[in-house]
Amino acid sequence: MAKQLTLDLALRPALDREDFLVAESNLAAVALVDQWPNWPGHAAAIVGPNGSGKTHLAQVWCKRSNALKVSARALVVDTVPDLFASGALLVEDVSFGEVAETALFHLLNFSRQNDIHVLFTGTDWNTSVVRLPDLLTRLATIPIARILDPDDHLLRGVLVKLFADRQITVDEGLIRFLVTRMPRSLDAASHIVARIDAAALEQGAEVTRNFAGRILMEMENPPLF
Repeated sequence: MAKQLTLDLALRPALDREDFLVAESNLAAVALVDQWPNWPGHAAAIVGPNGSGKTHLAQVWCKRSNALKVSARALVVDTVPDLFASGALLVEDVSFGEVAETALFHLLNFSRQNDIHVLFTGTDWNTSVVRLPDLLTRLATIPIARILDPDDHLLRGVLVKLFADRQITVDEGLIRFLVTRMPRSLDAASHIVARIDAAALEQGAEVTRNFAGRILMEMENPPLF
């Protein structure tokens, strides 16, 4: 019988049914959320690759601040005041070059004038493509918390927690096997555990290293028909 592994990462409450694992790669973003509303200015940004946990942390902030949410691509000047009806705003998926710069500049001015906080998220923060000089000046003052790709330590903790949440007992060998072969993404970890769980239930199989390896191969090379 495999011994249930224990988490060796800090847990912090996050969404209603989840916890967020704190590691070196996301520590700056966690600190940014925890420091609200004592931010140095009226805006801040969390930047990181897809599947890094930035959306999760942004949802934590939304719940605490009662913020409304809007996609950066949906920003238009005329509706900016309406976006601040709740007193805080999350602007998701910022990609400079695709967002309306005048609307974004108006949004930042409105938040400053009305003492309202804005949190931005995006996969990068490339301001070199910004054409509006006044907007560039505003953006330069925004603190940025970057989430790095998860390291082995964080991936291990996430896998252990995901299996435990599904009441699946696994050993260290299986976790180490998955960490060395999976994509460096928290989303990937979630999909892999879900697929292993579904296959084990369907086949009445025990979750072993060999079984998990076969499921990984099937995920990497799905059948054509």
